[in-house]
Formats: sequence, C-alpha cells, structure tokens
Amino acid sequence: MSIDPSRTVALVGRPNVGKSRLFNRLCGRRLSIVHDMPGVTRDIISAEVDGDYLLLDTGGLGMELEMTPKQIATAAEDQVDFAIQAAKVILFIVDVRSGVTALDEIVSEKLRRFGKTLLLVANKVDSDSEEALSSEFSRLGLGSPINLSAEHGRGLNFLKSELQSALGPKPETDDETENKRIQISLVGRPNVGKSSLGNALLNSKRLIVSDVPGTTRDSVELDLSYQHPDGKTLGFRLTDTAGLRMKRKVDSSVEYFSSVRTEHSIERSDVVYLVIDAMDGVTKQDQALAGMITDAGRAIVVVVNKWDLVKQRWEEEPIDGYKNLKHFLTSYEESLRKALFFLPNPPVVFVSALKQFKVERLLETAASVEPTLDLKLPTGPLNRTIQKLFDARSPKLVGVKRFKVFYAVQTGSRPMRIRLFCNRVERLDPTYRRYLEKGLIHEFQLQGCPIWFELVGKDRRYSEEDGGGVRQSKDIQDQARLKKQGDKAFEKKHPERRKKISQEKAAHNQSRKKRT
Repeated sequence: MSIDPSRTVALVGRPNVGKSRLFNRLCGRRLSIVHDMPGVTRDIISAEVDGDYLLLDTGGLGMELEMTPKQIATAAEDQVDFAIQAAKVILFIVDVRSGVTALDEIVSEKLRRFGKTLLLVANKVDSDSEEALSSEFSRLGLGSPINLSAEHGRGLNFLKSELQSALGPKPETDDETENKRIQISLVGRPNVGKSSLGNALLNSKRLIVSDVPGTTRDSVELDLSYQHPDGKTLGFRLTDTAGLRMKRKVDSSVEYFSSVRTEHSIERSDVVYLVIDAMDGVTKQDQALAGMITDAGRAIVVVVNKWDLVKQRWEEEPIDGYKNLKHFLTSYEESLRKALFFLPNPPVVFVSALKQFKVERLLETAASVEPTLDLKLPTGPLNRTIQKLFDARSPKLVGVKRFKVFYAVQTGSRPMRIRLFCNRVERLDPTYRRYLEKGLIHEFQLQGCPIWFELVGKDRRYSEEDGGGVRQSKDIQDQARLKKQGDKAFEKKHPERRKKISQEKAAHNQSRKKRT
C-alpha cells in the first residue's frame, strides 16, 4: 500500500543529535545507520511507518569539513531542504546535554521561514534529572520541547500521540486498487555511478552524487512510476545502496554496517542491477557481488555504465581489430559474459547516466524479467528438457557411475526451485550443475533468473551399520541370496556357454606360456 504524500514527516537537526536512532525507533527496525561519529547520514532515508505516514531521516545541517568532504556536505544540506519542503510535519531534534547551540538557533530560524508544522524534540533525556535541562530550548520560540530518549524509548508514546495530532486523521484508502511495486536495487563497487543512475531514473537530484568514493552509506528507497511504451504505468521501488568493497578493505564500522544494509536490500529486491564501470570492465569485486546476488536468489540485470566514455575514446582512437563500435560492443559483451559465466545468462544493458543514454531500458528490462520469477514450469516439458540435456552431454564419471536424474518437478519460486530425484547427490559437479541451469534458462526463457536445484538421492545399499560402506562378506551375501531365491540361488545360468568361455580362456593362457 502506498502512503498519501501529504502525510510526510521529516527529522531535522544538526549532526549527532540522534535523528537516525529516533528514525529506527519510530520505524520499529534498524534502517538508518547509527554511529557516534557525526555526519554518517547523508542521503534521505525514507520508510513507511505503520502504513500511516512516510518518515524521512536527513543528514545533519551544518556539517563541518572534518566530518565529511565539502562537496558532499553541500549536497546533503540540499537534501535536507528537499525533505523540509516535502514534509507536512517537521520534528526538530536537539541534544539536551549540549544545550542550545548557535547552530540550533540558525536551524530553528531556517525552519520557521518554511511555515511548516514544527514539533521540538529534546533528545537524550535518559533520566528524570535531565528533564529540567530541556526548558532552555523554549527560547527558540518553537513551543515547549517534547522530552525523549531515543536510545531507551523514554517518552516515545507521548511523541507518537503528538505526531498523530499534528498529522490529523488517516485518510481512507482502497487497498484493492493498490498495485504492487517492483522492488529494484542498484548494487556495485564504490563510484561506478549507482546514484547517478538513480537520479537519471528519478529525473531529479534526490540522491547525492559526487566523485568521492563511498558517498552513499545507507540504502535509500524511493518510489517511481514509468509509462511503458504500450501505455501501461509500471510502479517501482528503487533502492540505491552503498558501494561494496572487499571485506579486507572495510576500514570502519560505518562502512561495515553499510555493507550489511546493502546485503539486506539485495534480499528484499525482486530485480538487482549489478552496475559495472565500462572503463574498468569486470573486476574480482564485481564477480563477488554477482555471486552474492545469485546466492540470494534474486533476478539480476548487468548494467554497464559510463558507456559514453568508451564511445568518446573510440572516436579519438579506434581500436585495431574491430570493424566499428558495434563490433567492439559485441566483443565486449562476450568478454563480460565469459567473466561472469556463473550468472543465469542475465540481460546486459549499456547505459550512460551522465548523458541519459538508454536509461529507460533499465526499467523496461526489469519489467520483463520480474514476471519470470513467478513462472510455473510444466512437469512434462521440464523432464523432457532435462533428458535432452543429458542426451546431448553426459555427466562425467564419478567412480564407476555417472550422475543420473530419474524425475524432476518445480517446488517453488522466487527463486525458482527444482527438485531432482537422482541416484547420488555427490555425483553432480558444479560444472554440470551450471550446464543444466543454463539449458533450462535457454529452453524456458528465464534470462536473469537463477535456478536452485534441490537434490534427493537414493539411499545407499550398504550403510555404515553394515560395515561403514564396505561390501558384505561372501557368506552374508550367499545367505541373503538363498533366503531370496531359494533352491535356484546357486544354479548356474547357461552352463554350456560358461564352459566354452572357460575353455577358450584356458587355451589362450596356455598359448601365451608356450611363447614365453
């Protein structure tokens, strides 16, 4: 269900007064990163609260240069202005322990000019002895402060009741008319252009963009609608995530929690865009991120960003061995798919966020990939396809036998799960598993959608209780045969033929002895 845009609440204040902690308290879960270091929150973090209103967490106003680079600080303050203009109610958060600061007075004066409904919240009132300290903030001219401890939940119920009074009664909505939005997310290494792509899709500057790697820290969720060429309006919920580096390069707790948020965003997504820098190509970190997406069972679309730089380089100095740029693009895609061979044959889209080159194709591709996540494969065609794949290429020998599938059936979706009833689970090697997956993807047009195999093997003939997997002695086998077949258990079949074979072998051995 979507929230009425007029019911929007923004948390505003200087850095490190507890906005993100209060945001998590009101949401009932940890969405915004909380850290003692000022200037952690930069983008606008939004979340629906109790299906009633949209809550916005903003970066601190008045960030100093030692907190964060000047370019990012300026962009973060522009974000706060956007949140203030979009909000119906503003919660102005102050720190009761610090008292009224010069920056608090500047921010309060700025908020007063907007003419919005303001609630002054004195945070970090952890005990009765600290409640008297909040009276100092009355001189800001914003009314009596609401005493609160976001860390311990003290005074939270009173704040919620005041907030409900300021918002007014909740409007009635018809849930049946609400359409499900496709959850999409932008994932990639730092500084590959994820936020630029988000802004290009939104046609606004809701996301902070800079050349400083690691600008985005939280996972930012934004709703957008797209008018498809066939006239249908498609709803999306876009998540811009923090750039992920190799774990050994993560050098702060803030960056660690950013990576955790990104992983959770991937798990909540329907379709994930893996953004790759066209100039760098596929790196080891890109491969690791691609593996993370497939392990989460999400549909994937590979996005090659900054393609305008490749075109510019080509115009300046064409590369030998290629007829034209189109020929180079084809070769580039083949090389990319080879480097990401373990992916489920995903669509590859070449775009430029800076030049707005083919950005709309991202949404069109997601809209075409998402329905295949719910596709139901008929059992008959599924088994015939698997048999064709086995006939075309047999699995390798494991010991003296090969992997064999007796029956297959789809057991679930998102991700697609197929149960294979087979002879031995351990005989399916990773290479042949990928061969079966890609064959099914090609046959049923499941590009970008991973397939998980659930293997059900036959019980071993000789269990550990019978000797740890070692064959039983001849006496035990003879007793079992006698019990099963009776008098005919030891009757030799085709005695004349067996006698002739024995004689030929004996004659052959005699001739060999004579030659030696």
